Amino acid sequence: MLLTQAWEKYQMDKTIEGFSPLTLKTYGFQHQLLLRYLGEVHMDDVTTDQLKQYLIEEGSHLKPSSLGHRVRFIRSLFRWTHEEGFIRKNPASKLKEPKSGKRIPKYLTKREIEYLREGCHTTLEKALFEFFYSTGCRIGEIAKLNRSDINFIDNSVIVLGKGDKEREVYFDIKCSIWLKRYLGERGDEEACLFVTERHPKKRMSVDTLRYTIKRISKRVGLSKTIHPHQLRHSYATHLVDNGAPLEMIQSLLGHEKSETTRIYAHLSGKIRQDFYKRYF
Repeated sequence: MLLTQAWEKYQMDKTIEGFSPLTLKTYGFQHQLLLRYLGEVHMDDVTTDQLKQYLIEEGSHLKPSSLGHRVRFIRSLFRWTHEEGFIRKNPASKLKEPKSGKRIPKYLTKREIEYLREGCHTTLEKALFEFFYSTGCRIGEIAKLNRSDINFIDNSVIVLGKGDKEREVYFDIKCSIWLKRYLGERGDEEACLFVTERHPKKRMSVDTLRYTIKRISKRVGLSKTIHPHQLRHSYATHLVDNGAPLEMIQSLLGHEKSETTRIYAHLSGKIRQDFYKRYF
C-alpha cells in the first residue's frame, strides 16, 4: 500500500472514531511533510532507520513538543496500518518522543483580569469575556454553543469537549447578567450563542472569537500578549488559589489525565507563600 493510500484510509477510519477536524487537519499536514521526504513509497518498504533519519534531518530545528507531535503521528499511522494488516512489520513501534520539560501555562493575575473587564466596551465583549473566564472553556467548545444550551436556572451549560465528550460547566452571576443582556439585545434569529457583529449575522468562528479577545486586550495596553487560552489557565489557577480540589478542577476543565491539571498546583504562588508563612 502506498503512503498516500494509507493516509486516506487512516483518515476515514479516524473520522469515524471521532477524531476532531482540527486533529485530522494537523495530521494531514504531518502526512504531507512525511510524503515530501520519503516520496510515494510503499508502506512495507519504510524502515525504522528511514523514519529516524527523517526525524533528525527534518526535526532538528523543532521544539521538543513539536517534534513529539510529529513522532505521535508517525506512530499512529504505522500502528494503524500494521493492525489493519496492510504491512507485515511496524517500523515505528520503537520510536520514542523527545523528553521535554513541563511548560508552565501563562495565566493572568486577578488585577489583569479586572483591567480586561474595563476594556470590554460592548455587551457582546462583556458577555464573551465573562463566559471565557468564568467557565474555563476551550475556544473550540465555545464556538459550538447555541443559545438553547444555556441553562439560566442554575447557570450551567453542557459543552462538547475533546473526543466529543460532554461535560457540565458553570458560570457566575456576573456572566449570567451580561449573557442575558447580550441575548436580549440581539435582533437576529440565529441559534448560535455568539454571532458576528456584521450583517448578516452568523456563528462566530474560532478566529473571530480569538480576534475579539485580542481586540479587548489591545485597548487595555497590557505589556503581555493575551489569547483566549490564557483565560482558561487563569480560571484554573484562580480556582487553585481559592483552595479548590484538583480533582474538581480536572472535572471542570475536562482533562483526561490528572497530571495535566496538577501543573496548576505549581503555578499558585499565593498558596506556596501561605505555606511558607505558616511553617517557617
